[in-house]
Amino acid sequence: MILAGNMAYESMGFKTFGFGGGREDIWHPEKDIYWGAEKEWLGKDRYSDKSDEETLENPLAAVQMGLIYVNPEGVDGKPDPLKTAQAMRVTFKRMAMNDEETVALTAGGHTVGKAHGNGDASVLGPNPEAADIEEQGFGWKNPKGKGNAEHTVSSGLEGAWTTHPNKWNNTYFYLLFTYEWEIRKSPAGAQQWEPINIKEEDKPFDAHVPEVRRNPMMTDADMALKIDPEYRKIAEHFYKDPKYFADVFARAWFKLTHRDLGPKSRYIGSDVPKEDLIWQDPIPSVDYTLSESEIEDLKSKLLNCGLTQTELINTAWDSARTFRCSDYRGGANGARIRLAPQKDWEGNEPQRLEKVLNKLTGIQTGLSKKVSIADLIVLGGSAAIEKAIEKAGFKIKVPFVAGRGDATYEMTDNESFEVLEPIHDGYRNWQKKEYAVKPEEMLLDRTQLMGLTAPEMTVLIGGMRVLGTNHGGTKHGVFTEKEGVLSNDFFVNLTDMSFVWEPVSDNLFNIRERKTGKVKWTATRVDLVFGSNSILRAYAEVYAQDDNKEKFVKDFVKAWVKVMDADRFDIKK
Repeated sequence: MILAGNMAYESMGFKTFGFGGGREDIWHPEKDIYWGAEKEWLGKDRYSDKSDEETLENPLAAVQMGLIYVNPEGVDGKPDPLKTAQAMRVTFKRMAMNDEETVALTAGGHTVGKAHGNGDASVLGPNPEAADIEEQGFGWKNPKGKGNAEHTVSSGLEGAWTTHPNKWNNTYFYLLFTYEWEIRKSPAGAQQWEPINIKEEDKPFDAHVPEVRRNPMMTDADMALKIDPEYRKIAEHFYKDPKYFADVFARAWFKLTHRDLGPKSRYIGSDVPKEDLIWQDPIPSVDYTLSESEIEDLKSKLLNCGLTQTELINTAWDSARTFRCSDYRGGANGARIRLAPQKDWEGNEPQRLEKVLNKLTGIQTGLSKKVSIADLIVLGGSAAIEKAIEKAGFKIKVPFVAGRGDATYEMTDNESFEVLEPIHDGYRNWQKKEYAVKPEEMLLDRTQLMGLTAPEMTVLIGGMRVLGTNHGGTKHGVFTEKEGVLSNDFFVNLTDMSFVWEPVSDNLFNIRERKTGKVKWTATRVDLVFGSNSILRAYAEVYAQDDNKEKFVKDFVKAWVKVMDADRFDIKK
């Protein structure tokens, strides 16, 4: 699909920046992805303050359910280019695009093609999933005219943006700045901008009816490029320097269509650009290997450096949990947790993190063979878990493969990393503030982003609780008298019917002994969902069994290593 888009642009005279293959196809719905709290199409329930576009719920970027960017008719369907510009900034920033890239993508995308709204939208059939079986999912049926071609209704807006929408040129900016524009209604009833007193030769030909010219049109987002002062400066620069515009768009298009491929090492093909780009999150390669004896020596140093078991585990987890299988960004490789902005994120407990990093840096300085901080962070967590396993009466190794590099400030696009900030982490029983979405739903979102399964989520939660890894050291869900021991106590006590579960607030519960009425534990929704949800309870009961203590430990280790190595594209998994 991406290559076809590149070839389409090149067929119209545009030179693309390059192409990398390597994308995977999936053949099932991504059920656990959070698309927003709305229940109706084009609803707008994702703002804490509907008058302020900046309050768009994180991690969402589209302004409304059912849209991919902003509403082309204006905020809430009301034309207002200055307000739309605010929405565009929020949306495109969350795609790691700056103002220049936003203007380039808007103008470059609208230099070619057209919008479709030549018909009465009210007579369209039901949405494709609800249509009769013979419709075969081909979109909204239009009973008027041909139902397609010049009678197609999709966005509802109608018309091309430029005089020659099948050619790459600079007429988008020519039309935008040469003419005054006013709001008119498309045949489908959508609000769009059309030029006043446009010359006949500047009108595009109809895409389907020979020799007939139509008015061009602009969306509210297009008009934002003319009305918003900062966007206008950039647009005028592009208008005066078409070569510069083409280069900026080529790079922004490449970024837009390759961002989810992850690091450059995953790209396939001969058209991969040689240039390293900062948004590819480059990480320097390392030239060392570690023998088993060297790894064991490092573990000993890490366990005896004055840091607690919990400090080592939490730092390793926080470093790795940023990984997103949606775009292969984040993760422990690169040790960007020691750089801005990650070192200052609330979820990373900056004071504890600084203490740990200082200790690890001291260890690194004293080594005869330099080992990356990224490897030391992960190995520290592994060593601490092995200690907790030993306390539980087992001798099980946590697999470790060295080879992570340490990224530098120069290799890090600080602003684009802001969107990776965790605002919740059910694994450490923490959320930044109260949200409309329930904590257990956010846990599912975090889990699918990390590429974990429901059983892996279950075993990690149980292990993290008894290891005492809660954010800020809270005791919610720590259902054990032996904190720091990798036992199955969380599941044993969660499924113990000698307790009663009593709500204190929406996200806090007391766990009382039925006989005495004494509060034995406290818990959050994330803890108790493993008892209330039938599927999760089934997993919990497996790990609660007396004869599954070793299985629990082995499964925890396997899931832990999966998280630590999620971004290790250099090793076979």
